[in-house]
Amino acid sequence: VQLVESGGGLVQAGGSLRLSCAASGFSFGDYAMSWFRQAPGKERERVSCFNNMYDTRLWYADSVKGRFTISRDNTKRMVYLQMNRLKPEDTAVYYCAAARICGGDGVPIDYWGQGTQVTVSS
Repeated sequence: VQLVESGGGLVQAGGSLRLSCAASGFSFGDYAMSWFRQAPGKERERVSCFNNMYDTRLWYADSVKGRFTISRDNTKRMVYLQMNRLKPEDTAVYYCAAARICGGDGVPIDYWGQGTQVTVSS
């Protein structure tokens, strides 16, 4: 099983980045795909979730609603996070993750990626 993120980098406040996550080794369509982030000294938090192919509901953290958009391509086994109007407080390592459903914090994550750094300068 592999989840490989890409697309992180350094961007000025107000700018945009698009993160990508390539999945392999598991039944991608059966899993809800999430993006988490972890800033230095803070706990990891979920940013967004796209449910599995049986339930296409989306979820966003309040802090990113209206600025971030999650999408997935089941054919390509990819999940994306388009991040617009970035703020310095969005600076974190962003992780791709797979679970059976989006659910809440109690839903166990089955697979994690290695993370990609996003740095937003003011």
